Amino acid sequence: MARILIVEDDDHIRTALRLMFEGEGFDVDDAPTGEVGVALFARMAADVAIVDVMLPGMSGFETCQQLRDTSDLPIVIVSARDETVDVVLGLESGADDYVTKPFVPEELLARVKAHLRRRPDKSAKAFKMGDLHVVPDEGVVRHSDGTELHLTSTEFRLLTDLASMNGKVLSREDLLERVWGYDYFGDSRLVDVHIRRLRTKIEPDAANPTFLVTVRGAGYKLVL
Repeated sequence: MARILIVEDDDHIRTALRLMFEGEGFDVDDAPTGEVGVALFARMAADVAIVDVMLPGMSGFETCQQLRDTSDLPIVIVSARDETVDVVLGLESGADDYVTKPFVPEELLARVKAHLRRRPDKSAKAFKMGDLHVVPDEGVVRHSDGTELHLTSTEFRLLTDLASMNGKVLSREDLLERVWGYDYFGDSRLVDVHIRRLRTKIEPDAANPTFLVTVRGAGYKLVL
């Protein structure tokens, strides 16, 4: 069964989440601080991490960055801070998802299960974008010199799903459904931040994208 890492300093919330996930058959590691959480992950890698923002010592954002530096596992931030600047900061730190407190435990469980279900479509055809060669059946993106470009699992799924549309536009709602899960109830900031982050990796000039294009009022499309 999948392993969940919970990094939460509130004892009651941490215990409640542990019991919920264990009741669903998950293996659970939990930590009261980011430092302990990162150390636990180094010893026993998890399949999904749930990280609170307001932690003693190392913040949740810093915890996400350290986890992301060594893994592309899905990371879900939970926080009482729901201003756009906080959501963007959390996603820019490497998180795949952002859930605001108070949250319904069953919704968090559904989101985690959606992240675990997500897999790149390995039946999709390989394609090129300038210097980059995307190979879905291998789950990799390579430069022409053979070196790999690292994308998180969410970024890779976003890229390959857009490529599968053959230049057609996908709305933010379509992308939330396709990339984050069918029954996912998120907001469009998740899509916009991940699009911006993906552009910094695949575009020669992220400020003037030529591949990952915004269609005003409609959504995004990939031009190959």
